[in-house]
Amino acid sequence: MITRAELAAWDAQDSLASFRDRFHLPDGVIYLDGNSLGPLPKAAVDRLQTVVNTEWGEDLIRSWNKNDWIGQPQRLGDKIGRLIGAAPGQVVAADSTSINLYKLLAAALPMRRDRKVIVSQRDNFPTDLYMVQGLMVQLGQGHTLRYADPNDIAASLDSDVAVLMLTHVNYRDAQMYDMAAVTKAAHDCGALVIWDLAHSAGAVPVSLDAAGADFAVGCGYKFLNGGPGAPAFLYVAERHHAEVRPVLAGWMGHAAPFDFSSDYAPAPGIKRMLCGTPPVLSMSALEVAVDLLLEADIAATRTKSQRLTQLFFDLVDQECSTFGFVSTGPSDLDRRGSQVSLTHPEGYPIMQALIDRNVIGDFRAPDILRFGLTPLYLRYVDLWDAIAVLKEVMATGAWDAPAYKVRAAVT
Repeated sequence: MITRAELAAWDAQDSLASFRDRFHLPDGVIYLDGNSLGPLPKAAVDRLQTVVNTEWGEDLIRSWNKNDWIGQPQRLGDKIGRLIGAAPGQVVAADSTSINLYKLLAAALPMRRDRKVIVSQRDNFPTDLYMVQGLMVQLGQGHTLRYADPNDIAASLDSDVAVLMLTHVNYRDAQMYDMAAVTKAAHDCGALVIWDLAHSAGAVPVSLDAAGADFAVGCGYKFLNGGPGAPAFLYVAERHHAEVRPVLAGWMGHAAPFDFSSDYAPAPGIKRMLCGTPPVLSMSALEVAVDLLLEADIAATRTKSQRLTQLFFDLVDQECSTFGFVSTGPSDLDRRGSQVSLTHPEGYPIMQALIDRNVIGDFRAPDILRFGLTPLYLRYVDLWDAIAVLKEVMATGAWDAPAYKVRAAVT
């Protein structure tokens, strides 16, 4: 029998406990949705005030040089690279995950011009599939999208495949691929690989270079805690830099943007993947958040994440076993990202009842209650308290209130 007192003792011994005070967390709220929007790092407030009041307010346009606004995409990209196992010069922060995915797909397909198949999985995050579908229509070159069995990706790989595009940690059930093994299988058949790290970066150890990855994209506002709509990032392995020709050939990716030439010439290296002017305010907030993550030991973070995951499932079994919840995703913690998902026929109203009681997770259709487990600010006792609220919501039937069944625009 797990007790709250036992978990309080775990918290007292937690080597990551001091990081909690560096986030703004509202009193009385148990925040289990950092996999969808990370909370505000306190230092970001001061940083944004400096950028607004001094760098923008006083230095004005001089800040592009004086405060190196122009170098933000590469500087921040190199910092993110340290979180995802990428050597300097291979990552830039820019645009959104969807736009970056489009850019990489459009750059990768011509590198395998004689192949017409793109492989992904049907339950990939929808925007990834939409980008493929839209690009295929735009190209009009006979490409097809093939859906692989997520448990046997290699079976869908053959000499027709140009690109394998997968999300490293599935957004629904947290299943995590063996990046090195899957990348090797794709390379063995001559295909390129694009990894979506939206639910990986900042949450689990990632080693793009060691895995031999070709390309990757990722999100800045989930586990990186960069704020709503934060810039995303993209990775291109150095060995591909000379061959990659950007389709969205923006001026910031030009070899000499301030020569104002009418003809495009790609910049050397990863800089060619930039398009437009960097969003300074949002990049500044994201940089603070990434700096904070870089202070934490990733091995300790991963160990705590797995311990939180097992604790969550154990508490559901102990306190809520009679309410019809089914856990999803791998039972092997080494194959899971830093979230847990439960399915229930009444998942949406149950989640609304939890949120109304300050236990914040989210819902994913058709029946998934999703909870992010972020080790830097989440305590073990928080899970005890969250499951106690879940038990109360189910035991009393509170979830059955009509107001909880009205679907909001964002679930």
